[in-house]
Amino acid sequence: MASASGQPQFIASTGNHGFYDAPLIQNSEDQIVVPDRTSWKNIFAYIGPGFLVSIAYIDPGNFETDLQAGAQYKYGLLWIILVASCAALIIQSLAAKLGVVTGKHLAEHFRMEYPKLPNFILWVLAEIAIVACDIPEVIGTAFALNMLFKIPVWCGVLLTGLSTLMLLALQQYGVRKLEFLIAFLVLTIAACFFGELGYAKPVASEVLDGLFVPQLKGDGATGLAISLLGAMVMPHNLFLHSALVLSRKIPRSVRGIKEACRFYMIESAFALMLAFLINISIISVSGAVCNSTSLNPQDQAGCQDLDLNKASFLLRNVLGRWSSKLFAIALLASGQSSTITGTYAGQYVMQGFLDLRLTPWVRNFLTRCLAIIPSLIVALAGGSAGAGKLIIIASMILSFELPFALIPLLKFTSSKTKMGQYANSIAVAAVTWMIGSLIMGINVYYLVSGFVKLLLNSHLKLGAKVFCGILGFSGMAVYLAGIIYLVLRKNKEASHLLALTTAESWQSDNGQGDASMFSHPREDIVSMQLPQRTRVDLD
Repeated sequence: MASASGQPQFIASTGNHGFYDAPLIQNSEDQIVVPDRTSWKNIFAYIGPGFLVSIAYIDPGNFETDLQAGAQYKYGLLWIILVASCAALIIQSLAAKLGVVTGKHLAEHFRMEYPKLPNFILWVLAEIAIVACDIPEVIGTAFALNMLFKIPVWCGVLLTGLSTLMLLALQQYGVRKLEFLIAFLVLTIAACFFGELGYAKPVASEVLDGLFVPQLKGDGATGLAISLLGAMVMPHNLFLHSALVLSRKIPRSVRGIKEACRFYMIESAFALMLAFLINISIISVSGAVCNSTSLNPQDQAGCQDLDLNKASFLLRNVLGRWSSKLFAIALLASGQSSTITGTYAGQYVMQGFLDLRLTPWVRNFLTRCLAIIPSLIVALAGGSAGAGKLIIIASMILSFELPFALIPLLKFTSSKTKMGQYANSIAVAAVTWMIGSLIMGINVYYLVSGFVKLLLNSHLKLGAKVFCGILGFSGMAVYLAGIIYLVLRKNKEASHLLALTTAESWQSDNGQGDASMFSHPREDIVSMQLPQRTRVDLD
C-alpha cells in the first residue's frame, strides 16, 4: 500500500509471524520503551548504545597511535582526528539506521544477502577483526596493571582473562546498568586526560592550528595518519551499533522511525564528541611533553619510540607521579570497557552470519583466548616494546578489514529494496561513498607501498624476493577482487517489511495508533545482552 505522498510506508517484521501477532517478549517489564509521543524527553530512552560504540574510539589501540602522533608530530595530526570523528559519526548513524528501519542488524543482512561461501569468508574476516580489536584491550590492560601494581606484562596478559568473570558478574544487573557503567568508564577516561591537560598545559593556539589546518610534514606522517584512521573507524563497531539499537521498543510510525534515527544520531554525536575530546587530549599531552625544552636525553629518546608503557614513565618524570597514575587508570578503564563491547560484537556477528549463538561466557572465553595467545607470546619474546608493536599491527588489520563491513553497509542503507523511503539520499550516499573510497584508497596505497618497501629493504636472496613478491601481490589481488565483488554485486534480498495503509500511517503519526504499532525489541538481541529487570518508560 502507498501513502498519500506516493511513497510506500514500511515496517520491520520481527520474525516469521504477522504484524498483529503476539509480541516477541510477552513481559512488558523486560522492555526499554520509547513513548509514542512527540517530545524531546524521548531521547533519554535512546541513550546508551552510543556510549558502548564510543569505547572503540578510545581503546588502548587509539591511545598508542595518539601518543605516537603527538610525540613525533606534536599537534600536526590533530586534524586527522577531527576528520575521522566526523566520518565515524556519519558511518555509525548509518549502522543505527539500518537496524532501526529493517529490524535486522548488519550481520543478519549479510546472511540474507550473500551466498554461503562469500558469507562464510566475510564471517571469518569479521571474527579476525574482533580478535584484532581484543588484542589492544589485552595488552593495554596488562600495561595498566604494570603501571599501577608493578605486575609483569606477561602476567597482566594472563590476568585479563579475569575480565570474563567480571562480565559474568555484571549480567544479573540488566542492560541499562551496563550502559551506565560504560558511560561512567568513558567519563572516567575523560576526567583523567582532562586532568593530564592541566599538568601538561599545551599552547591553545598551536592546538587549534593543528586541529583546523591540514598538514602532513615529515617522514612517516602519512603512515601514522593511516594508523590514526584505522584506529578510529573499526569494522566490528558497525555490526555492534546496528544490533544495539534493536534493544529498544519504538513506535513504528513514519514519525517514530525518523525520530529514532534522529535521536540515535544525536546520542552518538554526544558520545563520539566525548571520545574526540579524549583523543585530542592524548595527542596534546603527548605533543606538549615530548616537545618540552626541559626533557633530558633519556626522555627525548623515549619519545622517539613512544608506546603505552613508556608513556607512563615519561609522564611521571616530566609531569609528576600523579600524572602517571591518571594515565594508568584511564588505560585500565579503557581496556576493561572494551572487553564488554568486543564480546557483544562477537556474539552478534556469530548469531547474524551463522544463526548460531553461544553462551556469553563461552564466547568471551574463546575470543579472549585467541587474543591472549599472540599477546602472551609477544610479551614473553619481545617484552613491552614487542607488545606495543602488536597493538599497531592489530590497528592496521582492522583498517584493512574495514571495507568488508563498510561497503555492504553503504550499499544496504542506499538500497530502496531494503530501506524503502528511508534509503540514503543521493547527497548522503555520495558523501558516504566518498568517505569509504578515501579510507579504502589509503589502505590499498599503504598496503602496496609498505609491501614494496619491505621487499626492497629485506636481506633475502633475489629468488626469495621474487617468490615473496608473487605471493604478496597475489594476496593483494585477492583483496582487491573481494572489494570489487562487494561494490559491483547488486542487492537481491529485500528486507521483510510490511506496508502500512495510509489511514494507519496517519493515525500512528498523530499518536492515535494501536499499542501494536510499536516494534518489539528483538528477543534474541535482548537475550544476548544483559537481562533487563525494570521497564524504562518515560511518561
